[in-house]
Amino acid sequence: MLSARSLFIVWGDTLRYWKWTSVPDSRFSEVAELVSVCWFEIRGWINTIMLSPKTLYGAYLVFKSSASGTYGFEYQPCEASIVIAGGDTVERNVFLDVERGRRLRYQIVHRFRTTGIFTRLRPLVEPIESVDDMQKHPKERADGWLEMELGEFFNEGGNDKEVEIGVCEVKGGGWKGGLVVQGIEIRSKPKSC
Repeated sequence: MLSARSLFIVWGDTLRYWKWTSVPDSRFSEVAELVSVCWFEIRGWINTIMLSPKTLYGAYLVFKSSASGTYGFEYQPCEASIVIAGGDTVERNVFLDVERGRRLRYQIVHRFRTTGIFTRLRPLVEPIESVDDMQKHPKERADGWLEMELGEFFNEGGNDKEVEIGVCEVKGGGWKGGLVVQGIEIRSKPKSC
């Protein structure tokens, strides 16, 4: 995992916008806590020589909500990108709002239920998860942190190339805050058929 301290965080050294703190459940001595910004941008880099060749990798932002909660990520997606030097660029929209992900996973479905001679409408709550929806929202990890998949890339091996991983929200213009960023994790994924 690339620690928050090793990442490029716009305004990361300005206490008005970000503060560096420690939390007991982090694997690093410092994490970055977003106080409040309207320009949210985080980038990290890794060289492919540090990764196994002929392997598919996923990149994940590892974060959690601060004690006061997150705000500003509810309706505006963030732009995630993975850029391999001299190669491919993968871009996608993701949501860093945990509650939105939970709300979208369920819908109220009205079903008719017959009891005796009466038929009545009965609301039920049913999951509506689709693979696409689930991939755009954070998931809880076993360690209690959240992760948001920013994208994936295939490491061919051979030549050493730099991979840039980023996530930003700069178009909405609204203020955002309350994220505690541990880092960006890069890990292998099973190949899909």
